This record gives sequence, structure tokens and C-alpha cells, in this order.
Amino acid sequence: MSLIQHLMSNGPSGFGYGSTAEEVTAGLSLAGKCILVTGCNSGLGLEALRVLSLRGARVVGTARTVEKARAACADAGGAAVPLACELSEPASVRACVAAVIEQRIRLDAIICNAGIMALPRLEKGHGFELQFFTNHIGHFILVTGLLPQLTENGRVVMLSSAAHAMAPRAGIEFDNLAGEKSYSAWGAYGQSKLANMLFAGELARRFAGTTKTANAVHPGVISTNLGRHMNPIAVASMALFGPLFLKDAAQGAATGIYAAVHAGAANISGAYFADCNVAKARADAYDAQLAGRLWEVSEKIAAQ
Repeated sequence: MSLIQHLMSNGPSGFGYGSTAEEVTAGLSLAGKCILVTGCNSGLGLEALRVLSLRGARVVGTARTVEKARAACADAGGAAVPLACELSEPASVRACVAAVIEQRIRLDAIICNAGIMALPRLEKGHGFELQFFTNHIGHFILVTGLLPQLTENGRVVMLSSAAHAMAPRAGIEFDNLAGEKSYSAWGAYGQSKLANMLFAGELARRFAGTTKTANAVHPGVISTNLGRHMNPIAVASMALFGPLFLKDAAQGAATGIYAAVHAGAANISGAYFADCNVAKARADAYDAQLAGRLWEVSEKIAAQ
């Protein structure tokens, strides 16, 4: 089988690499459902907002500012609820949680889509490396705060990445969460994405005995503004080879939406999805001891 044939073939779910968000929700009514999507104003989050709204869901769309969230929600139409949620600022995240609770919004799914990628130089947020703090701690505060708002069959979907394989050999460098001992753009990004997977896995274990689920997904390699910090050579390579190998936003949003709303994923928890099918991550992504330690450390950071 050629590479192109492999990429275009579908897996056991009936979907695959080329499937779009509209295709994985075709014929599905989400009327009466409410789904929170972070980073709703661009890229995969914007496509998720559009398609979920198209299928009748009420979407709580969050962005770094309420103005950006309002603009995205207005374009989506329907009953979308715009909220600010700057993941690198715990006060903003907690205000978002408080707003959801105050409005008595029950959530059928939370899609943790927003993030930053491959910062060329070490940047910090509240004393921690910024990618780890934004991509993991921000979502950790958000999701744990919203757990009481999840419905009986609520689903949590963490957008991870195949780049989790670029995390340090130790998995999570607990002695270097500030990034001061060593820093690499992709190593730090990989660590944050591995943290997303470990968080989903630990959450799935805590959901055991319920009908709630938590999973991590790899959306694919997509040309969105998430890569705005990448070096010029990498950007030029993406521009050259993109038409052959990159997914567009419609394809990139498919796996997260599949995990969040499709019946085929309803009874799957603690898994890693890619191309709308369960996939295999690196071994330590399933390490319960590592995940438990990360949860404890994350709680301490969140409490600061």
C-alpha cells in the first residue's frame, strides 16, 4: 500500500486521515447538548465551534479575550456562549469556570483545544515554562474546576499531539518545570503534550465506575497559527510540502469532535486517538504512577 493509499484509508471507526469534522458528525443531532471548546476563535477550535453549532449543539466558546470569543461565536450563529479564558493566567481560567457555574451550564463535553507551540526561547508564566503552564496547567485548572458541571455521560477531550514523543526521556522533568536547567522548543512542547495525555489518563482512572470518559487526541499536522513561533526553515518546508501531507482545519478538528460526540467513542476512556481511531502513544503516556505524580504536582501549582 502506498503512503497516499494508507493516509486515505479508513480505520475501524469508519473514518480516517482525510475525514472531516462535518463527515464524522453527519446525520448526528446535537440538539440539547452543550460543549465547551477552548481556543474557539481560530484554527481547529473555530472549526469545532462551527460544526458543533451546525449540528445543533450549544457551544461555550472560549478565547484569550471575550472580544475574540464573541466574534467567533457571532459568526457561528446559534446559541453559542462566548467567554474569556486565558490559559496562562489562572485568574482568567477561574473566572471562566465561575461564569459557567453561575450560568448553571451543564457540559456534555469539554474539548481542550487551545495551546501554544514551539516557543523559540524560554518564556515563563508564574515561574514555570510557558508551554507546560499554558497547555497543561491552564487546562488542568479549567477541567478540574468544571468537573461538577459534567453531565452523567460527559466527555473530556485533551488535544495532545504526536509531538508528545519529543518529550524528554524522563517524561516529565519535575526538577526542571521552570525550564532553567535546559530548554528546547520542541522538547518543552512535547512535554506539555505528554502532560495532556497523562492528565487524560489519570482523569479516566478517576472516572472509573461512571459513564464519564476522558481521552487524548492527535489532530494531525495542520497549518494553523499554532505554528506562528516556528523557525522560517520549518515554515518554508510546511509551505512546500503542505499540500501533500498537512491536514486542513476541517480534517484536523475531526478527531477531537469524534472523541467528544460520536457514539463510537462513547465507551472508550483513557485512550489516545489519531485519525478518528484509537492509536498507540509512547509507553510512558500510559504510566499511572507518572500520571498520579503529575496530578499531585499540578494541584500544588494550581493552588499557588
